[in-house]
Amino acid sequence: MKALVVGATGETGRRIVRVLVAKGIPVRVMVRDRQQAQEILPNTVEFAVGDVLKRNTIEAAITDCTVLVCATGARPSFDPTGPYQVDYEGTKNLIDVAKAHNIEHFVMVSSLCVSRFFHPLNLFWLVLYWKQQAEDYLVKSGVPYTIVRPGGLKNDDTDDRPLIMAPADTLFEGNIPRLKVAETCVAALQDAGAKNKVVEIVAQENATQKPFSELFAGIS
Repeated sequence: MKALVVGATGETGRRIVRVLVAKGIPVRVMVRDRQQAQEILPNTVEFAVGDVLKRNTIEAAITDCTVLVCATGARPSFDPTGPYQVDYEGTKNLIDVAKAHNIEHFVMVSSLCVSRFFHPLNLFWLVLYWKQQAEDYLVKSGVPYTIVRPGGLKNDDTDDRPLIMAPADTLFEGNIPRLKVAETCVAALQDAGAKNKVVEIVAQENATQKPFSELFAGIS
């Protein structure tokens, strides 16, 4: 296995990279700014400069990778096309290239509540709507996938509350440390039971700690 991580300099993406490296999985990251990425990410990863809106750069970055983790997301801005460009068109480009290169597993970090159009986050240029459109495109693409929908993201890596995992459109509130999102994404790459599933995840104080294999197996 060799993983291409896109969105690797984001708060969740950098944790995904660290978890992959800790597990000894070779990693290449596709980033727009190599210098910034080298300051943030472990020096054991390979760096490729690219942009999700430029398919040729994805083609160059994906060579010899077998799995892909997409942790991209439009940054808050005054550009109303941001979520459409990054969360939809950019993800579509990744999926198309992944399919052309016979990628074995595509893990996409999405968001809780993408199916709720009348959600406050859609006031940010329909960010949840475009994430859902990208999810649908991935599901229909034929590329083996896991879509991970986390609740509200927290940067506290010491938060050890157990993980709750549920099927699509069943969790609508809750939060989760980004590190647990990263661990879920990497576990999905290593578990055949995670393939072709949409999972929603939050952390909950009174939940029972379960291994990822059991959590994924419980999602139909």
